[in-house]
Amino acid sequence: MKKPTIVGLTGSIGMGKSTVADMFERAGVPVFDADAEVRRLQGPDGELIPAIEQAFPGSTGPTGVLRERLGELVFADSDALARLEAIIHPVVGRNRTAFLAEHADKPLLVFDIPLLFEKGGHEAVDYVVVVSAPAEAQRERVLARPGMTPEKFEHILSLQVPDAEKRAKADYIIDTGQSLKDTEQAVAALVEKLILERVSD
Repeated sequence: MKKPTIVGLTGSIGMGKSTVADMFERAGVPVFDADAEVRRLQGPDGELIPAIEQAFPGSTGPTGVLRERLGELVFADSDALARLEAIIHPVVGRNRTAFLAEHADKPLLVFDIPLLFEKGGHEAVDYVVVVSAPAEAQRERVLARPGMTPEKFEHILSLQVPDAEKRAKADYIIDTGQSLKDTEQAVAALVEKLILERVSD
């Protein structure tokens, strides 16, 4: 049986990646959402809670990870962030492998991974799709989020590969600076193209 074609979906903060991931799902493509998986693993009775509490005492409670508290501990400390990632990434990777096995009969799968380039995951997918929008639209979306400040936004951007660099490395770009309808049509057209390519290989 032919293996599914794997699409790595990525994009900087505020570019509309989650919206595009939903569009892939509506087009019938199973999506593994790395962020959603982390939230589940860090939620009430989540698998990662004991290890995170041991590494960062006081960062969890009955509801799971106390995101603000944990954020304070790792936000500007690259060593602490590396320790946290060393707890999270192996478990997420294992669950992604299980997702792949579960959907092995599908022609196309999407791995929704925010830090695809930053962590080297782009080498393990067949195609990279970058979600992008004009910088002013990105800034407006991000600063509208609760608790977001211009300083926080700039810090997050400093940790991410610049949008222009992501676009240059992409196999395909989905532009979310247009209407939702146009974006959804672009996603549907890409799904059709990738499935047809797979069949003709």
